[in-house]
Amino acid sequence: MNSFEWLIGLRYTRAKRRNGFISFISAASMIGIALGVAALIVVLSVMNGFQREIRGRILEVASHIQVSGQGNRLADWQPVANELKGAPKVLATAPYVQAQGLISFDGNVQGAMLRGVLPAQEDQVAGLGRHMVAGRLDALKPGEFGIVLGQDLARALGVGLGEKITMITPQGNITPAGMVPRMKSFTVVGLFRIDMYQYDAGLALIALQDAQKLFRMGEEVSGVRLKISDPLEAPYVSQQLAQASQRPLWFSDWTMENSQYFRAVQIEKRMMFLILTLIVAVATFNLVSGLVMAVTDKQADIAILRTLGASPGSIMQIFMIQGATVGIVGTLSGVLGGVLLALNVGSVVSFFEGLLGMQVLSPQVYLISSLPSEVLLSDVSAIGLISLVLAFLATLYPSWRAAKTNPAEALRYE
Repeated sequence: MNSFEWLIGLRYTRAKRRNGFISFISAASMIGIALGVAALIVVLSVMNGFQREIRGRILEVASHIQVSGQGNRLADWQPVANELKGAPKVLATAPYVQAQGLISFDGNVQGAMLRGVLPAQEDQVAGLGRHMVAGRLDALKPGEFGIVLGQDLARALGVGLGEKITMITPQGNITPAGMVPRMKSFTVVGLFRIDMYQYDAGLALIALQDAQKLFRMGEEVSGVRLKISDPLEAPYVSQQLAQASQRPLWFSDWTMENSQYFRAVQIEKRMMFLILTLIVAVATFNLVSGLVMAVTDKQADIAILRTLGASPGSIMQIFMIQGATVGIVGTLSGVLGGVLLALNVGSVVSFFEGLLGMQVLSPQVYLISSLPSEVLLSDVSAIGLISLVLAFLATLYPSWRAAKTNPAEALRYE
């Protein structure tokens, strides 16, 4: 910092230039870099927040890992559950029976995914019990043929708590008149709401033993659901359990079941990153223009420094320091402003909603009433690093041009 290149470079950054337009371009470049970095951080943080919200709602219903046997049936599920429960990172297990069916009530018919569960164990692997809007999950008693419906499914059927619906299963009964669908009456004992349409309008829960009887599975189940300590490690843990298992079991995790959605979100996030990075790139192009004009403005100073013994490398360093200072200040300002805005984006949106008298996010459409945000250190670091690299690259050509200045030509008309 004591070298004359740093002293002159920083002095040029602070000094007022004879051409005020150069100072304006430098300020515009700094502000542009700051705005680009801040916008990129806020947008990615909001997308991370949306992804976290959707992931959380999916995991309220879906298990972290599912284990099944051939033909989607598992006979000796108790030993399998006990064995898996003792595995590292596995917190709880629960058996399930899953099949499709039709639900009929008062002339209305809706298709649904039927899941037979043990309420006490199901609450350990999923948080559905916390989302009951009527009734209780433990009201599912074996032999009583109770059913818990998603709120949207119940609304589509027009059925309420305590009313009886008719369940129609794909397995039919053979009679002299031919194949007749099997039908069973169930009593609605609960309603839940996850705020995800695919579950609220398409999932129904019944007791495990009732599901076994309904689908003629005997003592078999469809599989065992697992809860692990970290849902994000589900693919890795699933692979480890599959390799350690001595049984012919099939393992799947929640990321496989929702792979299309998360793949779409990831692609969208990458595209937004690339598009918004162009804002920073445009600001760095302005930095190139400002430095080129600054080099032209300082031709006499460059020539005097060269005649005093400064090398072309020193001249190049001076203008690289000047441009890099603009990039560093702009990047740090953008990172600080972007992080602060991302952490308080919900309050900012609420303020403008109250000011304008309108609602940006309708809960009926977007399922949430406020913008979620999650600031990731990896995103902030990557954005800051890219901005600094672009700012540094923008200084190379103007600095090289300054180093090539001929002192005699620069001082001819001075």
